[in-house]
Amino acid sequence: MRDNFHNDYTVKMAKKKKYYVVWAGHKTGVFETWAECLLATKGFPNAKYKSFATRYEAEDAFMGVEHIPEVGKKKKATPIIKNYDKIPEIIQNSICVDAACSGNPGMMEYRGVITSSGKEIFKIGPYKYGTNNIGEFLALVHGLALLQKKEMYDLPIYSDSKIAMGWVAKKKCNTKLVKNDKTKVLHQLISRGEKWLKENTYKNPIHKWETKEWGEIPADFGRK
Repeated sequence: MRDNFHNDYTVKMAKKKKYYVVWAGHKTGVFETWAECLLATKGFPNAKYKSFATRYEAEDAFMGVEHIPEVGKKKKATPIIKNYDKIPEIIQNSICVDAACSGNPGMMEYRGVITSSGKEIFKIGPYKYGTNNIGEFLALVHGLALLQKKEMYDLPIYSDSKIAMGWVAKKKCNTKLVKNDKTKVLHQLISRGEKWLKENTYKNPIHKWETKEWGEIPADFGRK
């Protein structure tokens, strides 16, 4: 019965081109055929995957774009606050991002939350072989891309990583993480993030989260 179901499903999918995202499986990433998706997920406990009509949508979904909810009201774009390293108080109508890494390199993941409520708006990973700085960089780019897609051009983003903020400003993730089979997907995401920064402009102010004054950033994973 199971084989008949998958055969019928394969025939239906052949009628219209689709792309498949696998977040949890034997392999993760964007796949062009149902057969590849099935191979990556069949027999994997709690496999997580979904189909999309275009590669662009699939790639965005792989990075979590589809999971962002509305944050505040849409407003017209305002100029970037260039001197954003130090501000006197927390801007509650904002989002904040953070990363967590067990080891360096090690198991890494990142996420973004609404500053005022702590509600999670995206969470990506874990990746088996990454660094905290890479996670902080990807989290910032992810947040910027999501806010641009939602046309929330002036909503601020907080990060507690000066290194990641510097990488974003220079549009270059200056990591020394080796390139091999373990880090292939992560390096693809880094390249995608750098490409996005080079091809897009953003108005969202990026503020440094002042941990000594305000405590841990709301996006913190709480594993210290």
